Amino acid sequence: MQIEPEPANPVTPSPALAKGSIAEGSGPNRGTPTEAPDVFGNMFIGIAGMIGAGKSTLATALGKHLGIETYYEPVADNEYLEDFYRDTARYSFAMQVYLLNRRFQQHQEIIWRGKSAVQDRTIYEDSIFAKMLAKTGLMDERDYRTYVELFRNMSNFMCKPSVIVFLDVSPEASADRIQMRSRDVESSIKLDYLKALYDGYQEFVANISKVIPVIRIDYERFATAEEMATTIKREYMDASFLRQVTRFDPTR
Repeated sequence: MQIEPEPANPVTPSPALAKGSIAEGSGPNRGTPTEAPDVFGNMFIGIAGMIGAGKSTLATALGKHLGIETYYEPVADNEYLEDFYRDTARYSFAMQVYLLNRRFQQHQEIIWRGKSAVQDRTIYEDSIFAKMLAKTGLMDERDYRTYVELFRNMSNFMCKPSVIVFLDVSPEASADRIQMRSRDVESSIKLDYLKALYDGYQEFVANISKVIPVIRIDYERFATAEEMATTIKREYMDASFLRQVTRFDPTR
């Protein structure tokens, strides 16, 4: 991935997030803390992973355990979702722009509220889907160029998450979980699509980790949110995450 310099006048995060910044509904839900949360200090945690990886479940559990706001992926009120799965090529561009807009709004709300938060799927992951759709001919090349330009313009106003927690799930496991949760709109998802998506995620993690700290986790190894939170804290605090001043490029 080619790393480009940040814009000359990047947006400055609020003091609460100056130390750093961490992806079903679209707004925040306050977790119910079991004790005064002081696990990370103020932090923006993004949960990334394949369809069915367990992002929403983990985001909910961490939000409740840490007593912080949880932001969910806009699924329930996504008016393009059914059409997208029914006729992907026709609705791919509209779907990706819709998601980019909603996630940008959510991302900015997290930053400017200046409070710790966990987000179910990050805005950066949208680029995986758009790139895969373009590669497989399901999105027009002209539309993809427009999408990338829009993403880059938006990225000039985005502060990075503190850390991204990547839930590593195989395409086969993803397919099994999709089948188990039985959402009608997901019934047409094929294993080949998930395999292409998995390859996209591996490339994404390798690239985004040059810009934002990434903790790769096998979610099935952990029994409780407390255990997961302790692991995330240890990995984040113990590792060295010195970064050049960089910007994520969705085309790389």
